[in-house]
Amino acid sequence: MLFAHGSRDPLWRAPIEAVAAQVRHISPHTPVACAYLELCEPSLPDAVQTLVDQGVTDVRLLPVFFGMGKHAREDLPELAQTLRAQHPGLTLTVLSAAGEHPALTALLAQMALGQTP
Repeated sequence: MLFAHGSRDPLWRAPIEAVAAQVRHISPHTPVACAYLELCEPSLPDAVQTLVDQGVTDVRLLPVFFGMGKHAREDLPELAQTLRAQHPGLTLTVLSAAGEHPALTALLAQMALGQTP
C-alpha cells in the first residue's frame, strides 16, 4: 500500500501511481494499491477494504512523505490502529516515511547534483 497526502489536482497522483506501476512490474503477483489521506480517492480504509476483499492478509504500508510530520507521526498511527481493529485477521505493517530511507536521500542528492543514478 502506497499512502500519500492527496490533492485536488488529478495530475498530482501520477508519481504515486507510477511507483505502484513499478511494483506491479517488479512483482506482478503482489497486490498493490494507492491510498490518500485527503482530497482524493481512495481513502486508506477503502483501499485496505479492497485488498482484504481480494484475500490479502498482510499489508506493508509505505507512507510516501518526505518525513515523519504530523500526518505520518499522528494521523497514520491512529488510522492503522482503527484498521487493525476493523480487520483482526490483517497484519498491517507501517513502514518509515519514504523520505527517511537512505536510498531515496542518496538518489535525491544525485539528482540535485545532476548526476545519473
